[in-house]
Amino acid sequence: MSYLRECGLSLLPWGDDSRQWQARVMLARQLQPENWPDVSDNNLADTLEEWLQPWLEKVTRLADLRALDLAKILSAQLDWHRSQQLEQLLPPKFQVGSGSACTIDYLSDPPVLAVKLQEMFGASETPSVAQGKVLLMLHLLSPARRPLQVTQDLAGFWRGSYRDVQKEMKGRYPKHPWPDKPWEAEPTRFTRHRRK
Repeated sequence: MSYLRECGLSLLPWGDDSRQWQARVMLARQLQPENWPDVSDNNLADTLEEWLQPWLEKVTRLADLRALDLAKILSAQLDWHRSQQLEQLLPPKFQVGSGSACTIDYLSDPPVLAVKLQEMFGASETPSVAQGKVLLMLHLLSPARRPLQVTQDLAGFWRGSYRDVQKEMKGRYPKHPWPDKPWEAEPTRFTRHRRK
């Protein structure tokens, strides 16, 4: 434990799932300070004995440490009820109108939802989490999954710079729909010829 304290949390097997969970809890704490634990790197380093020690019984070398399931260990800091609350308040995925469940990146501030532009047809409001308190930053992607627009104002985009995107993309991706009123169009994952 002293070695870990000396070398820092970077010795632990952090993965995207661990960092995303940490960012979600820290955002929940920002919204409701009294309800959520401090899982910042600084506090985790200060409280190693409390949350990590019970998992170190069989750890005798660095390879054992790196084999730990850190996401599971971290999430054990929340009881079942609080874990369910986190899923509802700040879900890891957001289901868009097309039916796709798109991953939310909570490591960005504000959180980012990257989604193909056509999958947002029919939506006039920017998606949000935390019961509408946190607007997601939309990264609207081309059929090749390249960013076409970054916005927190979907309605403004549809009625504004979408026209320029529509003109340019219609020629480049003629098999995909580029309707004049995207806020009224049916969201789709597919080309115009394949609806389902």
